[in-house]
Amino acid sequence: MITRRLLLAAAPLAGCAASGSPSASSPAAPAAAAPPLQAPVYAGVSSVSFDRFVEGVKAEASRRGISAATLNTAFAGVRANQRVIELDRRQAEGGLPWEEYRDRIMVSPTRVQNGRRMYAENADLLRRIEARFQVSPRIIVAIWGVETNFGGNTGGFRVIEALATLAWEGRRAAYFRNELLAALKILDDGHIRPDRMLGSWAGAMGQPQFMPSNFERLAVDFDGDGRRDIWDNRADALASIANYFQRNGWRPGEPWGREVLPPPGFSPARADAERRPMRDFARMGFRAAGGGPLPDGPEAQIVLPSRGSGQVFLGHHNLRVIRRYNSPVNYGLAVGLLSDRIA
Repeated sequence: MITRRLLLAAAPLAGCAASGSPSASSPAAPAAAAPPLQAPVYAGVSSVSFDRFVEGVKAEASRRGISAATLNTAFAGVRANQRVIELDRRQAEGGLPWEEYRDRIMVSPTRVQNGRRMYAENADLLRRIEARFQVSPRIIVAIWGVETNFGGNTGGFRVIEALATLAWEGRRAAYFRNELLAALKILDDGHIRPDRMLGSWAGAMGQPQFMPSNFERLAVDFDGDGRRDIWDNRADALASIANYFQRNGWRPGEPWGREVLPPPGFSPARADAERRPMRDFARMGFRAAGGGPLPDGPEAQIVLPSRGSGQVFLGHHNLRVIRRYNSPVNYGLAVGLLSDRIA
């Protein structure tokens, strides 16, 4: 999504025990026994201690108007989280082939079935959100499904601790320090209690997985209770997704794209991404995935999955909007396919 999605990569949302490695200082053991394991310890890149770093953040936040009560509560018990540092240093773009990523993870039968159920259960709410934001409910539900399994997995890390750790750790200090200060303002404004401000190891929060700076700009109080609660309030969470798409240029009534059959002799290596009218692709010999003629529609461009085995798509403007939520091409295509199957 957004800038923050470059940070999430393929790491899990919820924390788990760090994998261990043999301890160099362990005493000798019989040959048949496995050597003792010790969790790796990572030091921050920062030249100051974590506690001193936190004091500096508190001072800056205080100058920005964050109350002492909020700061004391937010940082109570906060420590440099070794698991967060480990995940940050380990992260890499997933290497799954497109077909496995599509069928086993993003557009699995279970996710499609749950998406249809959630679409039906929230039909009235989704209609009201669509009326206000002019964003397709299918896309809202698809994003909700792939980001947090329809709110079922919003992350188990304390956002303040995760962001403080990453800001202190130093590799992207300025970015995470800004996100930390934004998170403190969210707490100070009373949108969520500190114990409920949970998220991913990189600080992405709630059912839409917004970074704090995006919360400030895009989260919505849809039910009018005075709080923008994207953690526990489904109306606020889904409306915030819709607001994100509206603000990023979603075109109501337009498709995101479609799978197509390329003409004979088509070479993926030579495919260009120029945007053309659909009739131009039809003239070049592209056909609908079922073999019929291409329907008319907004201008499109050829889109090829990363690490794919030949599937070809024509993507419209709304696919580019989906990819502003999370930039990888396979993510955008999978969200589009899931949205089609949900409805």
